[in-house]
Amino acid sequence: MQTQLSKKLGIEHAIFGFTPFPAVAAAISRAGGFGVLGAVRYTAPDDLARDLDWMQEHVDGAPYGLDVVMPAKKAEGPNHQKLTEADVEAMIPEGHRQFVRDTLAKHGVPELAEGEASGWRITGWMEQVARSQLDVAFGYPIKLLANALGSPPADVIQRAHDHDVLVAALAGSARHARKHADAGIDIVVAQGYEAGGHTGEIASMVLTPEAVDAVAPLPVLAAGGIGSGEQIAAALALGAQGVWLGSLWLTTTEADLHSRALTGKLLAAGSGDTVRSRALTGKPARQLRTEWTDAWDDPAGPGTLPMPLQGLLVAEAVSRIQKYEVDPLLGTPVGQIVGRMTSERPVQAVFDDLTRGFERAVDRINRIAGRSGQS
Repeated sequence: MQTQLSKKLGIEHAIFGFTPFPAVAAAISRAGGFGVLGAVRYTAPDDLARDLDWMQEHVDGAPYGLDVVMPAKKAEGPNHQKLTEADVEAMIPEGHRQFVRDTLAKHGVPELAEGEASGWRITGWMEQVARSQLDVAFGYPIKLLANALGSPPADVIQRAHDHDVLVAALAGSARHARKHADAGIDIVVAQGYEAGGHTGEIASMVLTPEAVDAVAPLPVLAAGGIGSGEQIAAALALGAQGVWLGSLWLTTTEADLHSRALTGKLLAAGSGDTVRSRALTGKPARQLRTEWTDAWDDPAGPGTLPMPLQGLLVAEAVSRIQKYEVDPLLGTPVGQIVGRMTSERPVQAVFDDLTRGFERAVDRINRIAGRSGQS
């Protein structure tokens, strides 16, 4: 499963695995792919440094990368002044806070213990937090920096290139892909409608070749709805130089969701059990459909707030829902590929399945083309 990009990065398989879990990212790199650690949950630079130290010790010398979230639009005050988290929190209307309280009370969600801080904060959506993460990351031999919300600022791209780090950006349309190319990034991740997390409205089968044509000769990674080797072969046939997989790793044994109930919901979910909702961050993000997403998407409710207000508003609520495993409200970002995630397996077993499926697909195409026995 080699492409020009995989050879450039020195990996065996052109499989890029995004995950919030260091153990999963390290296992992906050890298996011959390219592990990419999501940084958005790290509110303290020391915590990120701790986990990058751990990864450095457990990738067995294989390359890995980091994914940050730097929104294209900054949260700014008058005269473009930078806002603190407290400044942004003060912008949240009381009516929205009351809606959160009422929804949690309706489902009997207990309060956090006195003095217990929310364990889930999306301050990483704020640019200054992402920049502090980069200050840490560039002290490690990362080989790739990815940004989930558009092209990083020009100075960040230059800084990455000064450290010989490739820069990737996610795109939901050919227009977005061209903007990334114009900004000087190195890799476009064409993320289709089927993907988990923030995603656009164009399906992967349409988006991938459009992005490939739009930014050639820049490499494109296909993302969204990919969870088998046959689908990887299809992505490469469409011109991608690799695939970007995220949801598939959530039910690996190395993942640490801290909730058996949530793992159970993922294993039981079908491909139709997700929804694109602004409930989590304020931007459309595909996630498990729950009574929580239904409440926010109900026209009778107050509606969601823009990023980063929505993420700050629901942070404590999400922590409480997760801690107490309140089943009707319990969810997570995940793509439509969740329908294939039916058992817990080690990362290596997932890779073995992907490579076997890829070989089957290549053999099938060779037979169709009258080249049986050739590779």
